[in-house]
Amino acid sequence: MTAELVLLSAVAGVFGLLFGSFLNVCIYRIPRDLSVVLPRSFCPECGHPIAAYDNIPLFSYVVLKGRCRACKKSIGRRYPLVEFTTAVLFALVGWRYGWTLLALKWAIFESLMVALFWIDFEEHLLPDELTLGGSLGGLILAAFVPVPGILTYQSSAQQAILTSLSNAVLAAVVLAGSLWIIRALYEKIRHREGVGLGDVKLLLLFGTFLGLQNSLTGLLIGSLGGSVIGIVFLIVTRKNPSTYQFPYGTFLCAGAALVPLLLRA
Repeated sequence: MTAELVLLSAVAGVFGLLFGSFLNVCIYRIPRDLSVVLPRSFCPECGHPIAAYDNIPLFSYVVLKGRCRACKKSIGRRYPLVEFTTAVLFALVGWRYGWTLLALKWAIFESLMVALFWIDFEEHLLPDELTLGGSLGGLILAAFVPVPGILTYQSSAQQAILTSLSNAVLAAVVLAGSLWIIRALYEKIRHREGVGLGDVKLLLLFGTFLGLQNSLTGLLIGSLGGSVIGIVFLIVTRKNPSTYQFPYGTFLCAGAALVPLLLRA
């Protein structure tokens, strides 16, 4: 590893820490239909505004010993976990892809995965602002960064852009359409919802960023991991598997987040 790559990874990690702090705002506010811009950060327990010196990623959590300065209530462990995880993901993306537009694309994708992971885990919700908004962002990026797929690239720049966009759209339609059909059949047979529309929209996001083959790899990783953890969870908690709503999108996001780090996406 060269010195330049080490420096890039460190800088990316610092940006990840800062952006992780913003993601915590999104994770709390978006499901509650609150602005992610105003007002400034506040304690979710007492509503007291958080001073800038108490809002330094990771550092403030350690200094405050995990408690709000005003009300002394515990600060959720999710806050430092999100900041640390985002920093690590950004550092790994920087190390893998260097100073490139592709690195920016994957930093955006990893941020979306972190936010959706925690929102689904805490609220059993996959907000349209992130799934559909992220899908639109993926399509825009597809015009600048090639999306892999079954269509092959041509020498012409215009043809390359068209091919990338086509691969992104095709992957999104195939993935989301397949899950929507499974969802409709399950509801018809079982007369209850088995897969939420949020999961269908999540696959739109996967397709526009990852392409079809890489999306399937992410789904495989997330599904296997989620199945194992889900079975263990149901056994330990003794919950009824026929009625318990498991946040499966959480594990799909985790699987998809690994794809740009494990494969040359």
